[in-house]
Amino acid sequence: MDMDELLHVATFAGKIMLESGGETYRAEEIIWRICKIYGVDEAESFVTPTGIMVSVCHEGKTCSLIRRVSTRTIDLDRVDKVNDLSRNIVSRNLSVKDLKAQLNIINNGERYNKYTTILISALGAFCFVFLLEGTLIDAIGAFFIGIIIKLTSIKFESLQINPFFINSICAGIAAIMAIFFLKIGFINSIDKTIIGSIMLLVPGLAITNAIRDTISGDLVAGLTRSAEAFLIAISIAVGTGAVLSFWISVFGGL
Repeated sequence: MDMDELLHVATFAGKIMLESGGETYRAEEIIWRICKIYGVDEAESFVTPTGIMVSVCHEGKTCSLIRRVSTRTIDLDRVDKVNDLSRNIVSRNLSVKDLKAQLNIINNGERYNKYTTILISALGAFCFVFLLEGTLIDAIGAFFIGIIIKLTSIKFESLQINPFFINSICAGIAAIMAIFFLKIGFINSIDKTIIGSIMLLVPGLAITNAIRDTISGDLVAGLTRSAEAFLIAISIAVGTGAVLSFWISVFGGL
């Protein structure tokens, strides 16, 4: 058994999990499971949202590896595929090389195309308005705002702009468009339209993972994800609040 290759493959699986929005305890569990399946004597991993540290021991030899996690997104399909793959290594009789090849396929697999993502995001904004007891016309306004802010978000992410500024700018765009729609009589309720639109930016997964990591005992990861969610919420408030405050101070109200 090539312990060095196994260490890199197991860590790669954990890295895919973290980059796709998986919980830290799940990444640790997958790394440990892969190492034990291939017969190492001991395996330990310490995972945070920004890094992975793994150490394995076999026949008196110890190897360690540290991986930096610099990008994070939401791709629950990858999370499910990696989790399923790690649980079926034995039944599928995969060698370490085969496992690495399967992980590369998952990592390089295509997500939904840009137009599908934009459409679903717009539909999400549309439906959130009804949860807030908004009208159909408010939902239609949120639908168009959702298209614009998702397009903006995708473009800025491709330019590797800081997520704080992406959320602030997108929230500001939502506020500007909602004010414009209100002034031309296209919507009835500016607050429900704005809230329905910026729900696309709300860090729901980060909050959920923060709670799950904290409950499972990963306090460092839980606090880190809580801080991340808090900063995202602040960036949304800053973008929306800045536009509304400017409009009210200059034009005297909505």
